Amino acid sequence: MSETTQGSPAYYEAEACDLNAFSHLIGQQTQPSDVPHAAQIKKQIPIYDMALLADSLSDPVSRKTLMGEWAHVLRVGAGIVVLKGAYQDTDVLDQATKVYEAIIAREKQESGGGGDHFAASGANDRVWNALQKLCEAAPEVFLNYFANSAIAAVCEAWLGPNYQMTAQVNLVHPGGAAQQAHRDYHLGFQTADVSASYPAHVHDVSPILTLQGAVAHCDMPIESGPTKLLPFSQAYKPGYTAWRRDDFRAVFEERCVQLPLTKGDAVFFNPALFHAAGANSSTDIHRFANLLQVSSAFGRAMESVDRTKMCKLVFAPAQRAFKSGRMGDADLRAAIAATAEGYSFPTNLDLDSPKGGLAPETQAAYMLRALKEGVEAADFAARLDQMDNAKRA
Repeated sequence: MSETTQGSPAYYEAEACDLNAFSHLIGQQTQPSDVPHAAQIKKQIPIYDMALLADSLSDPVSRKTLMGEWAHVLRVGAGIVVLKGAYQDTDVLDQATKVYEAIIAREKQESGGGGDHFAASGANDRVWNALQKLCEAAPEVFLNYFANSAIAAVCEAWLGPNYQMTAQVNLVHPGGAAQQAHRDYHLGFQTADVSASYPAHVHDVSPILTLQGAVAHCDMPIESGPTKLLPFSQAYKPGYTAWRRDDFRAVFEERCVQLPLTKGDAVFFNPALFHAAGANSSTDIHRFANLLQVSSAFGRAMESVDRTKMCKLVFAPAQRAFKSGRMGDADLRAAIAATAEGYSFPTNLDLDSPKGGLAPETQAAYMLRALKEGVEAADFAARLDQMDNAKRA
């Protein structure tokens, strides 16, 4: 790993990741004294009975104490909390499931169904932007679904107030294959090279910007393939560069755990946790989960900037400077970084699906490619408009 003058890594490199250090971290044990509000600990994961904790959530002082416990577990503990009975009344889940099934049927008829990051075509059904689609299709169901103080508390415990909710439904049919171990958004959705280009301290920041969750819309016994989880793996700082290594994935498969879930349960975990959806080896269970991806309010710029307009204005002079040799590659990239949107998200994944990776091409990447390929200014502008339209919900 590249070192700073203080001896700590400035950048993480996959080949320098230490499997022994990783194995030591994931060998930790969850101590009951660290999770006093948990009803039980299974496979190092604390299970919280939300029926018993309802009064705690209604009292501001005890609520903050509970949230502090959850934050500790997510940051330095097992990295996972299970909220047993997060939905005491599961009627609203059944209502939402019916709405989502109708959306899935309509989208299949219109376009063959939504693409998916991780599964082969036909292995599952994915509803992108399930949050807005549920709201548009059934506002009252949406209201009742997200009027859930347990889910609000765990989101606030990790992200603080004013968090931003998104959701993606995942329906995995019998025979659906397991995923490979991975980490999640932000850095987990980047290519290995892009991830490695971010300095080490940004790897530390990435996990505290989002929280991953899943609400079980049906009973999920082990044979249905509930998520495979590796407790304490989020604590391995170089993990965003390590998770693609075969030896790390082999350790994951040897030591990961799965917990059966009951309809109405919810599981939340640190996005840096090594995890993977399990194989649905059942013959009759269609595993239905609403995947919640919750973001910090701080993941926003200070000012609103019309970067598409800026790109169109800058493209012609940039093209002249590049063709004449007056501006080299490094300077060109610097100018593009100040002009174009360099990140793929947020986007409309129905229209702006990833091509050859986990993230769609960015405006900045396209601008650089267009300059090097000699794209005409009018064609460049038209493509930018297409990209903008594809990102709109």
